[in-house]
Amino acid sequence: MSPRGARARRANGKKYATWLAAGVVVLGGTAVTAVAASAGGEGAGPGDGTRSAKAHALALDGKDPKRRALPRTGTPTFSLVGVSWEDSGDTFEGTAQIRTREAATGEWSEWHDLDFDIRAPESTEGEEPEVRGASEPLWVGPSDGVEARVVADGEETAVPEALRLDMIDPGETVKGKGKGNGGTQGGGKGDAEPPTSGAPTGPAPGAVPAQEPTGPAATTIPTAPTAPAVVSRAGWGADESLVQDPPSYLNEVDAVFVHHTAGTNDYTCADSPAVIRAILTYHVRTNGWNDVGYNFFVDKCGTVFEGRAGGVDRPVLGAHTYGFNSYSSGVSLLGDYENGGTPTAAARQAIADLAAWKLGLHGVDPEAEVALTAAADTGVWKKGQVATLNTISGHRDGYATLCPGATLYSALPGIRTTAGASPYAIGN
Repeated sequence: MSPRGARARRANGKKYATWLAAGVVVLGGTAVTAVAASAGGEGAGPGDGTRSAKAHALALDGKDPKRRALPRTGTPTFSLVGVSWEDSGDTFEGTAQIRTREAATGEWSEWHDLDFDIRAPESTEGEEPEVRGASEPLWVGPSDGVEARVVADGEETAVPEALRLDMIDPGETVKGKGKGNGGTQGGGKGDAEPPTSGAPTGPAPGAVPAQEPTGPAATTIPTAPTAPAVVSRAGWGADESLVQDPPSYLNEVDAVFVHHTAGTNDYTCADSPAVIRAILTYHVRTNGWNDVGYNFFVDKCGTVFEGRAGGVDRPVLGAHTYGFNSYSSGVSLLGDYENGGTPTAAARQAIADLAAWKLGLHGVDPEAEVALTAAADTGVWKKGQVATLNTISGHRDGYATLCPGATLYSALPGIRTTAGASPYAIGN
């Protein structure tokens, strides 16, 4: 990782005002849990019978400049957790571990490492004063207690300023919410709920994007490739009140970067919408971004979900691959593929079809290479350096990270070949 950046020094009053503006209230002390309502209000949801996601935070205070520890502490229910600090430019070199108490059984988990692969966007979105540095979030399932330890090591002399533990309750949505008009874009499955069994089920081929003609004339007009099924933001229950600014758009999509969310592979596919709601809340409430960073998500059952708002068929600027966001779309596979997880055949097929379609909208061959100029120093490329990359690349190809994990990264050559033969690829 890069050396520690210059810290922003703020008075405590301004610091707490920033946290309040971001929708998270933090109380000092290890025995007190601070609860923050979502933008929709405490207990409020985007519709009747729903409950919005909520962010809880605990300040990790202490006298030791190189270490912070939180003893076992009861909390409101949460399902996703991470750590964050004041200055997004202050790269943390150290270790952070957490363990959680399962709400249903009261059993404590083993210690889990948090990853530090998140960087604020190189665009103006990453330059807002409320943007925080943060770990990758960890999905742990419904929990009501937490223990944490954070240690600075390597060249670090201290943990970052205003270190805190961030816990996200993903809320609830009505089962079947978003069916029909709101559930799926591009045809295919009309049910907003992903498959509930472990059997791999992928997007249905031959779906037609909403903006394309569907009558007889459609067969006589050369158009962009047809679209795979995508569960819309309404379908997975996005709280749109979290998103304050309109989306920004690229001129075109030259590449697709593949990621993993890390965390766990033990989620069920019925959990996928909740995992994505929690990541949205973490990216907005914890990181201080305008919206979720990834353009798309895929789960292990091969279901594709819309990520950042702005239109699945449009070149929406995301926040996923530092230095290369301005040229690309990002798709993240739910799960950890660095520590033993293996991407399913359904997930690999879904990523290939999605990438083939997204690149095909801009006339890009999914098996080709592309030259892109790095917009920032990434640990792999210097700002201004021209990088020759595959049009379907892994996060680690652009940025110094282990993402998308060893097994998913090793699957990318096959995913490119599958994308080239996909019915969604241009010319097929």
